[in-house]
Amino acid sequence: MKKSYSKALVFVVLTALSFSTNLKAQLTLPAGSPEAEVSQRVGITDITIHYNRPYVKGREIWGKLVPYGFNDLGFGTSKSAPWRAGADYNTTIEFTHDSKIEGKDVKAGKYALFFAIEENGDVTGILSSNTTSWGSYFYDEAEDVLRFNTKTKDLDSSVEMLTFSFDTADATSTTASLKWAKKEIPFKIEVPVTDIVMKGIANDLRNPKGFQQSTWDQAANYAFNAGDLDQALEWVNTSISGKFFSKETFSNLALKSQILAKQGKAVEATNFLDKAVALGNVREVYGAGTQLIGTNNTKALSILKANVKTNKGAWPSNYGLARAYSAVGDSKNAIKAINKSLTVAPANFKPRLEQALERLKKGEDINK
Repeated sequence: MKKSYSKALVFVVLTALSFSTNLKAQLTLPAGSPEAEVSQRVGITDITIHYNRPYVKGREIWGKLVPYGFNDLGFGTSKSAPWRAGADYNTTIEFTHDSKIEGKDVKAGKYALFFAIEENGDVTGILSSNTTSWGSYFYDEAEDVLRFNTKTKDLDSSVEMLTFSFDTADATSTTASLKWAKKEIPFKIEVPVTDIVMKGIANDLRNPKGFQQSTWDQAANYAFNAGDLDQALEWVNTSISGKFFSKETFSNLALKSQILAKQGKAVEATNFLDKAVALGNVREVYGAGTQLIGTNNTKALSILKANVKTNKGAWPSNYGLARAYSAVGDSKNAIKAINKSLTVAPANFKPRLEQALERLKKGEDINK
């Protein structure tokens, strides 16, 4: 009987302890240094910084709370630790594709981000494979993935809460910055956007997306705009013929014409442009014709005359013709075409046509 009682008592105590521990573990309390995350997309690559934000709270930060260089923090295994670039758990930076940080290659992945700041403003940035430690107390140089160099900048006003931000961004790069107190630590990140997208397209064309003509058109357009003419031609040819979904359209024939023209194959380019125009609607042909203004005015005039005839003067065929006549200095016929266009143009476009008409009366080229 005593043995059974003892077992029951132990069970009750363990259960109570377990309940107490679980109850405590379930409490959600505010952090002294709030958690934050900031992201920037460059091309199709996402760069994400996750960190905790300590306050200045009247303290001296640089050289005091954040000591200069690498230091023995008096706890953990590291005898030469950088700063954790935030508070609490390691600050992390994640790249969804291979990138560069201050000119150095970094593979796609998630890394801890550390800084070692010198009194003269030099900064050693460190990406480490250890992303789960608390601070840099257990920092191990053997876990470094790369180191990069940057410099601090002085801020005009003090930043109370440590803040990471992406202050500038363009088509292929961004600059991330840590700001705290009266200093900023910027570092540039570059992304090989075209290479990443082209590799992604090549892969997409092998999966179900590649079973649609529109995908091949998109792929060819991207390659053309990226300057890879051979790849663009290969992809647009697949859109035109050879597959169960292939067929000739205004879009793919016009694109092939542009590719061939860029490759210096003028006769072939013209042949494919003529085939495209035969399939195009009034707006598509308007675009094809006006695109030639300034480079081949004779061809532009021929295409835009045909557009008026084929589409019986539908908007915006006569406007395109007016532009073509203006490009070759024939203001008289340009004025006639503008007047015809005014009779069918949408109301919101008529003021533009009226302005063009006034310019034509002065003998000006309305394409400039």
